[in-house]
Parts: sequence; structure tokens; C-alpha cells
Amino acid sequence: MRYRRRLRSRIILSFFLLGFGLTGLFAVATVLLREQLEDQLIGEALFQNVADYADQFYRDPEGSGGLAFEKIKGIVYSERRFGNVPFNWRDLPDGIHEITETDAGGKSRTYKLAVKKDPDYWFFLSYDIAQERASQQQLTYALVGVVALFSILSLVIGVWSSKRVISPVTELARRLEGLAGRERPEKLAPHFAEDEVGQLAAALDDYAERMTTLVKRDREFNSDVSHELRTPLAVIRGATELLLANPDLPEKTRQRLLRIDRAAQQCTDLTTALLMLSRNERGTGHTPLLRLSQQLAEAARTQLGGKPVEVLVEGDPEALVEAPEAVLAVALGNLLGNACKYTAEGEVRLVVEANQVRIEDTGPGLSEEDAARLFERGYRGSGAGGTVGGGIGLSIVRRLCELYGWEVSIAPRPERGAVAILRFAATP
Repeated sequence: MRYRRRLRSRIILSFFLLGFGLTGLFAVATVLLREQLEDQLIGEALFQNVADYADQFYRDPEGSGGLAFEKIKGIVYSERRFGNVPFNWRDLPDGIHEITETDAGGKSRTYKLAVKKDPDYWFFLSYDIAQERASQQQLTYALVGVVALFSILSLVIGVWSSKRVISPVTELARRLEGLAGRERPEKLAPHFAEDEVGQLAAALDDYAERMTTLVKRDREFNSDVSHELRTPLAVIRGATELLLANPDLPEKTRQRLLRIDRAAQQCTDLTTALLMLSRNERGTGHTPLLRLSQQLAEAARTQLGGKPVEVLVEGDPEALVEAPEAVLAVALGNLLGNACKYTAEGEVRLVVEANQVRIEDTGPGLSEEDAARLFERGYRGSGAGGTVGGGIGLSIVRRLCELYGWEVSIAPRPERGAVAILRFAATP
């Protein structure tokens, strides 16, 4: 099916069908026209000849046996000999008839028969058309050969023409593939003539120029924002660490400073992750999954707001992921925060395994439709109160998974709640 959809295949097929259709119609028209004209001419000649034969017989009954053509045989029956008329001739009316007979040996014979019945005499002229039928058959075979020859010729012309027609498009596609990964794409239009392909190349050049400018501006903006945010975030973290070093701090103040420190760390991690997404590049590092999960669980507990929800962590302490800690913190933190947000009571459990993390909750759950669309930017399902828009955390998780080759999914649990699974590429 893919080959049939190709433009070159369509051109080749069009040429072949055009050649086959035209020659086929011409051949059929030739055979039918020849057969019709031949039958008409033979019939008119026989009808005239049988009338002349009858006139000659009436003028000279004894000398009416001679005919102008050897293949025409004339027979006269008088009123007294009507009983000798062949059985299949007796009921034939005046006119021209085509008769096919089979002899005792099984050999068939086809001939034209002209009939003229007068009150006292019946006149018959038979004309053997075996040679005409044989020539018609030979003509049919010859036309079939011509149709096949012209169809093959059309196919060859179609292959040659399609190659010439498609070559500029193929060249344009090849040059487009060669532009992948270039910071400043090369102009395409100078390599093509000023035809439809050249116009397409010029349009692509204009589009590439605008997209390059847009991407460059976007990258510069993300880089500038990330760079500018790092300094105030570092100042905030440094100040909180200095304040936390004071042993005389009240407990409420200490807890609030810890929340400020965790929020600053989350902002730093999110800035790092967004910068990597904008540059489409992966960071390096090895992150212990269990330790990071415990840190994220501790941060989530402080944000529950007094809800009767328990956040638990269990699993393999040796599990490592080849990725920066900031990226993993954003991906797991969004999934964990989503589970804690919509769980009114019960528990949220993080299960760390060799190459994946499962986050199970006892919240209201979600439908299959919501599970399929939950990672779309701005989408919130029925579990989120039916409100659409605003949620971009899970879309960031999906983009990070696409960058690192991970897999993420959220599905309803059979008993209650939902389970989110973040699968990592196997570490060599």
C-alpha cells in the first residue's frame, strides 16, 4: 500500500492505464467495426445476388447455374421439390441468415444464407464465411499483441517520465534531510529551477528562516531566564541555610525556612529541566532512586495541609538511574504531587524497583479516557474536578520522558485510586 501511494507509482500507473486503455479501446472498436461492416457488406451483396439469381433463373431456367463467385452456391427448389429443402432452411424468411452446422465428424461450418421465396420457386444462395472468420480471429490475436506491446511501451515511458518528474522532488527531500541538526540551514532555492519545485524550495527557505529565528529567540530566552534565576535562587538557599544554622530558632520558623529551602530547590531543579528541554539535550549523572524518592516524599508530607494521607516509600536501595537528579526530581515530583493533590485520605505509596518507580494512591481514581489524555498540556480529567486547563506538570513529565527515552503511564487501580508508573531505560 505504501508503494501505491508514492507519487512516482501513481505516474507510472497513470501512463500504463492510459496506454492500455486507449489501445484496448481502439482494438475493440476495430474488431467490432470490422465485423459489423463485413457482415453488412456481405449481407447486402448476397441479398442483391439472390435477387439477380432469381431473375436469371426466370429468364433462362436451364442456364442459371453459373455464379460470379466460386464461394457462392445457388440452389433453386420448385414447388414440387419443396420437400427436399434442408430441414433448417425450411422456415427461414426472406433475407440474410448466418447458419452454423456440425457434420457427423464433429466439424462445424459457418456460412451466410440468402433466402428468396416466391410462390413457385425458392431461391437459396450460400456463402462460406470460414475464411472471413479466420481472418477476424487473426486480427483479434494481432490486436491483442499490439495492446500488450503498447501497454509495455507506456509502462516504460511512465517509468522514464516519472523518474524525470520526481527527480527534483527527490533532490529537494534529500537536501531537506541534510539540513537536520544545522544551526543555520543552507538555502534550497538556488539549487532548483524557477518552477513549482523551486517555488516550494523558496517557501521552505522562508519557513526555515522564520523557524530558526523563533527557535533561536526561544533558546536565548530560556537560557537567559535560567541563568538569571539561578542567582536569586542561590541567594535564597544560602540565606535559608544560614538562618537554619541558628540553634535558637523557634520550631515553626524552622519548618517555614525548610519549606522555603525545598521550594528554592524545586525551582532550581525545574529551571534545569526546562533548560534541557529547550536545548533538547540530556544531562549526565547517576541518581539513587530510593534516596531521591525519600526526599520527595518528605517534601510532599509538608504540603498535605493536614489531610489524613500517609506517604510511604519502599523498594530497592541499589536502584540507579543514569540521569541528573534535577530531571528525576521534576519527573517524580510532579507524579507524586499529582497523587497527593487528589488523594483525600488513605495513602500514597512509592515503590522503587530496578528500572521503574510505581506511585500508587487511594484517591478517586480516573477513567480510561482520562488516563489516555492526562499527559496532554492543559488537560484535567474528572478526578480533577472536571476543569480543563492550567495543568502543565504532567506534560513536562511526558516531554522529559521523550527526551530520555523513558515511559510514563497512569491507569486506574482495580480496587481504588490510580497508579502512575515511570519506567527508565535499562542502565548498562
